[in-house]
Amino acid sequence: MKITRFGITLAALLLSGALHAAESGTALKADDIKAEPFRDAKTIATLATGDKVDIVKKDGGWYQVKSAKGKGWVRMLSIRKGDARKSSGSASGLLALGSGRAGTGKVVATTGIRGLNEEELKAAKFDEAELSRAESYATNKSAAAKFAASGKLTARPFDYLPAPK
Repeated sequence: MKITRFGITLAALLLSGALHAAESGTALKADDIKAEPFRDAKTIATLATGDKVDIVKKDGGWYQVKSAKGKGWVRMLSIRKGDARKSSGSASGLLALGSGRAGTGKVVATTGIRGLNEEELKAAKFDEAELSRAESYATNKSAAAKFAASGKLTARPFDYLPAPK
């Protein structure tokens, strides 16, 4: 195999990340571009609904983006990866949950599921392994009460679902 100068240069660029393309996205709603991934960080600019962005990286519930208006951090739920008018056909990006520091204190915010569009619901497939994994987190009333007591939590009335037949 002959290694050329071009091949060495290309390999060096790939290893350095210089050719790494940012993923594109679209602002789903108007939101602030922040200097840091925190709610109370300095606002650099404001995105308008439909503004195009390049997603550089993710940190908890925040995307670092580059846009015509500036580079900074935007809440993940304000951005849709790809073109907002098209469906990617995959729900994987929507189902990812993230959390991150909400402000300068020790508060943690959790980002939930955005929702699925009609095309993504039609493309969904049954996954027995994931269903089994979800069912493995189930517990019973006595185990839950014991856990709550060990954490000195206050009991609240709760109607449990009936056991499956």
